[in-house]
Amino acid sequence: MTDTPYVPPKVWTWNRESGGRFAAINRPIAGPTHEKALPVGKHPLQLYSLGTPNGVKVTVLLEELLALGHTGAEYDAWLINIMAGDQFSSGFVDVNPNSKIPALLDRSGPEPVRVFESGAILMYLAEKFGAFYPQAGAARAACQSWLFWQMGSAPILGGGFGHFYAYAPIKVEYAIDRYAMEVKRQLDVLNRHLADNRYMCGDVYTIADMAIWPWYGALVKGLVYEAGEFLAVHEYTHVQRWTDEIAARPAVQRGRMVNRVTGDPATQLHERHDASDFDTKTADKLQAKS
Repeated sequence: MTDTPYVPPKVWTWNRESGGRFAAINRPIAGPTHEKALPVGKHPLQLYSLGTPNGVKVTVLLEELLALGHTGAEYDAWLINIMAGDQFSSGFVDVNPNSKIPALLDRSGPEPVRVFESGAILMYLAEKFGAFYPQAGAARAACQSWLFWQMGSAPILGGGFGHFYAYAPIKVEYAIDRYAMEVKRQLDVLNRHLADNRYMCGDVYTIADMAIWPWYGALVKGLVYEAGEFLAVHEYTHVQRWTDEIAARPAVQRGRMVNRVTGDPATQLHERHDASDFDTKTADKLQAKS
C-alpha cells in the first residue's frame, strides 16, 4: 500500500493478505471449508446467529412474539463465531448457502424449512405467527417498503462507512467522505419520517422497526464504530426519541442479549435455549454485585 494511485489490473486476483481485520474470513468463493453438522436443540425453531445488528433483528422479534404469548416461537439460539469461520461449516452452508448470519431452520412441519437473510426471516416469522406485520393494504406496503429500505441501506452503513471508517487498514478520505455523506442522508430520511410518526409505520410497532433499530438506533447512541461525534448524531432528535422508546421494551432488551459476545458480560447471553436462561443470567449478575 503506497501513495501511488491505484490502477486496476485487467484481471483481478485475490490477495489473501488484504482486507484488514476481516481478511481471514473474506474470500471470493462460496461453499463450505470444513465438515461440521449444526447442533439441534429441543425447540422447532433453530436460530444460528451472532449478536450483530442483523442477528439482533431476529432475536428481538422472537422475544416480542413470546411476550405476546406465541409459545410456538420458543427457540434455540446457537452461537456462530464468524471470526472463527463457523459460517463456512457444511451444516451452516446447508441452511444458508451465502454463509452469513443469521440463519433459521424451522422444524415445526413435516419437512424442515430453511430461511436466510434477516429481512426474509422477519417476514417469515411475522407471517407464521400473524404479528408485527400488517395484513394488507397501505400499511403492509409501508412496512415492506421500510423493511427493504433497511436491507438496501445497511450495506452502506456497515460494509461501506463502517469498513472504511473503522476497519480498513488505511484511511481513504474519499471513501470515508462518500459513505459518511450517504449515512447522514439516511439518518435525515429517518429523522424526517419519525418527526411525524411514532414508529416506522405510524402508530404501529412492526418488523420494520425491529430491522432498522439495531443499525441506526445503535448509531445515534454512539455504540457502533465510535462515530457518534464524527456524524453529529445528536442532530437527529426524532431518531433519538424513537431509539429510546424501542430500547425500553423488555423483549428488545432480552433480544439484544442473545448471541451477544461483546460489551459488558452482564449483557451477554451467548446461547439461548429456554426462557429461563435470562433468569439465570440475571441471577448471575445480582450475585456478582453482592
